[in-house]
Amino acid sequence: MAIMLNYLLSFFWNTRSKDLVLGLLAFLLILAASSWLKLPILHQILIAVSNILLIAIIIIFQPELRAALSKLSLKGRRFKEFTEFDRFLDQLAGSVYRLAEKRIGALIALEHEDLLDEYANRAVVLNSQFAPELLESVFATTTPLHDGAVILRDQVIVAAAVILPLAEEGSQLTRSMGTRHRAALGLSQQTDALVIAISEETGKVSIAREGVITRGVKIDRFKAIVRSIFTTPQEKEYKGNFNLKEWIKK
Repeated sequence: MAIMLNYLLSFFWNTRSKDLVLGLLAFLLILAASSWLKLPILHQILIAVSNILLIAIIIIFQPELRAALSKLSLKGRRFKEFTEFDRFLDQLAGSVYRLAEKRIGALIALEHEDLLDEYANRAVVLNSQFAPELLESVFATTTPLHDGAVILRDQVIVAAAVILPLAEEGSQLTRSMGTRHRAALGLSQQTDALVIAISEETGKVSIAREGVITRGVKIDRFKAIVRSIFTTPQEKEYKGNFNLKEWIKK
């Protein structure tokens, strides 16, 4: 009971319902005092009020109680991390295809294992938590950051207005490719990053990976590709069998 009381008080203490909690404690104190001071009329009135107080508390504290119960979820950390990544992926996909629908050109590099610091340090460093509104604002044509690429590391926007290397001559390079797609292909040739390019002319989404660019990717396939490459930290930690060489390197 002490642990439960401590949890509830510590939770409500950081919310706007703090005053209501203090009021409830004051009510209980007055109820006890009316019994101790032998005030029968006041005591009966308080008893009558307390009969409906429980329902009133549930109604008043409904948002706080919902949040408190959600924290007591029995689902494991792995499930929470997966849903958190899934939420990020939905927001990213939503932003990408909103930009494509408006035919706003964009270039987004999702960092994998190869660090992209050499490109980020020469650009505008943001280090901001990912938000769809922020990503879409960066590529708005009225902002000074819309030229160049954005680098995403996990769920952090590392830098904007990043200049990426152009692709070298090869079978994947065609005359119809603009600078944006050449840059996406070029970074994918030099690193293991997954690069998303949105065409300003056609509004189509392309994905470059390992020197191969796929054009006209639909949203369902987009999510499947990103999910297949980027796993959650929990999955990375326990993926595969024990490797002695990898353990020694660490």
